[in-house]
Amino acid sequence: MKKYNLLSFTILAILLLSCEDSKKNNSDLFQLNTTSSKAQFTTDEKAVLSISNSKNKEIDSVVFFANDKKIGTVEGVKNIDFQLSDEKLGYQNLKALVYFENEYAEVTHRIELISKIEPKLLPYTLVNTYPHDSKAYTQGLEFHRDTLYEGTGNGAGNATGIKGISSLRKTNYKTGAIYKKVEYPEIIFGEGITILNNKVYQLTWQNGFGFIYDADNFNEIKRFNYSKRIQGWGLCNDGKLLYQSDGTEKIYCLNPETMQIESSINVYSGANKIKSVNELEWIDGKIYGNIYQKDAIAVINPKNGAVESVIYLGDLKKLVTQHPDIDVLNGIAYNPKSKTIFVTGKNWDKLFEIKID
Repeated sequence: MKKYNLLSFTILAILLLSCEDSKKNNSDLFQLNTTSSKAQFTTDEKAVLSISNSKNKEIDSVVFFANDKKIGTVEGVKNIDFQLSDEKLGYQNLKALVYFENEYAEVTHRIELISKIEPKLLPYTLVNTYPHDSKAYTQGLEFHRDTLYEGTGNGAGNATGIKGISSLRKTNYKTGAIYKKVEYPEIIFGEGITILNNKVYQLTWQNGFGFIYDADNFNEIKRFNYSKRIQGWGLCNDGKLLYQSDGTEKIYCLNPETMQIESSINVYSGANKIKSVNELEWIDGKIYGNIYQKDAIAVINPKNGAVESVIYLGDLKKLVTQHPDIDVLNGIAYNPKSKTIFVTGKNWDKLFEIKID
């Protein structure tokens, strides 16, 4: 019996290998094309997918896929429409399985989906100014029950080179007084935070793991490892899922129970990828994101990654005490009670309350 099983497996392996070789050889017979050979599309367009048949093979049918999701099947060499309105921005990996003369071939192509939106500049009003710890290298900021929570890193000062201390803290935002604080050793670089179901989630930069705390007493519940090799930058939540930035144009969607990545979006402004997306905040169905080393906040559509508007806050940095270690704008916290946004920066001595006009 074992001999027959071994023989069966051997035959099956040979058949599979021959099928793969056949598929590779046949891939030169056809080409997958898009509308007018365009490389970029916007979400209000459709891409017409077609097959070039240079050897005039007798094609039975073609199955089209986008990002490994089936679009549809056509008979012969008919075209098919790929509607882009519900797709996420970024590269769309297209594939077609061409069945012909009792054989088949796989052909691939790639297009880029860019944003059709020209971001608008949102004006704001400065409502209040509060004290902020000038030694806090702010990485995350969020309100919970009218209390301001903050995550800090141990970034080196711009001029002095003196490192701070990574921490998690909750404060009185009006006075700057710290109610409770957890501090980390130098090897840990604290990053973004968010609070969901009375749990504080905090990332680390390059350590590859994060922390989960009880929001009331800061007792550590557990630690979690990143499900892929990425950096930890910003973090927010929509009441169900977590959203994590990693310093690129990507924002990952995480399951808060397993901390596994379930999906992602690519942040685009027009045809441009917006890299260095940093601290995040969820406000009224949109993701507000600091862009590292830019004095601005991008308002991002979480469904597809399009930047819909921008808040320029360069004037606020001029109101901060100018000391050697002052660093970039970073930190967004929405207070649902006042319906205002609180912003600060790394080693800023002020916390600003603003209202979008």
